[in-house]
Amino acid sequence: MLDPAQLYQVDPDAPQLDEPVLIVVLDGFVDAGNAGALAVGALKDEREVTRVASFDVDQLIDYRSRRPPLRFETDHWADYDPPTLDVVALTDTGETQYLLLSGPEPDTQWERFVAAVGLLVEQLGVRLVVTLQGIPMAIPHTRPIGVTAHATRPELVEGHTPWFATAEVPGSAAALLEFRLGQAGQDAMGFAVHVPHYLARSAYPQAARVLLDHAGLATGLYLPTETLTRAAEQADTEIAEQMEESDEVVQVVKALEEQYDQVAAAREAGDLTDGLDGGDLPSGDELAAEFERFLADSDDKEKSGRDDDGEPPHEPPGPANPPPPAPA
Repeated sequence: MLDPAQLYQVDPDAPQLDEPVLIVVLDGFVDAGNAGALAVGALKDEREVTRVASFDVDQLIDYRSRRPPLRFETDHWADYDPPTLDVVALTDTGETQYLLLSGPEPDTQWERFVAAVGLLVEQLGVRLVVTLQGIPMAIPHTRPIGVTAHATRPELVEGHTPWFATAEVPGSAAALLEFRLGQAGQDAMGFAVHVPHYLARSAYPQAARVLLDHAGLATGLYLPTETLTRAAEQADTEIAEQMEESDEVVQVVKALEEQYDQVAAAREAGDLTDGLDGGDLPSGDELAAEFERFLADSDDKEKSGRDDDGEPPHEPPGPANPPPPAPA
């Protein structure tokens, strides 16, 4: 392995924090409902952001798979928005300082990246690392939003009842980070919020708010959620309006409610053998397509002023098995 200390640079003017928490949100892997991205936006919204350390993204990012945008104006290239992977210092609403590592998940050199974060954790005196993301699950939006919690020590997730026992899932840099930190004896944990699979491709601020609520309780931080609360109220209204347009979706949500209630009852009894696998229900992609159709229809009606879009009846989603839930 190349020297991980050469992968990042600490800002010489970076503030000195007293045993801070480090929140980690890496995009590019699973982030259902844009939960992690929305959480990062809420943490930075109207807060002073001070850079502490920067990673050399040229060594970590495959630009041909994730091409950064350049703006062309008339006859020249006018601007470039390069990817950044930085550790920044923020303050919560109680003026307690903490750290945030956010940006694209590295495409290469995972072990070196993880080792580099480990060096930063030691150098900056971090007491706890917390990762955040959203995962799609076959659950209804009408039930409480669940969270899968995981940690390097059982004491860190005390009080969190698991939703399932064992799962084999694709790896991620954030998951590897938690694993390696645990091996090194560093406290680390993560929260994966459960997003209804038919809303996984839409912005779902409810999930981001739940992530920050759980992170705040675990760390003692007072994390800002006001903007997410307002956005969630608007999203709830839009989802309710969309559901009124389709009896098929209403029936599917009712079926998901019944399934959820059965799994929740088994979970309370300590039985983790039955997962939220969706059975014979329509897949998340099919349900998402239904909601997207309603949004498109609503836009058409606003533009035309018609109550009926004149389109032939849309076939209801067919049965399929959605993918199993994937813990972070």
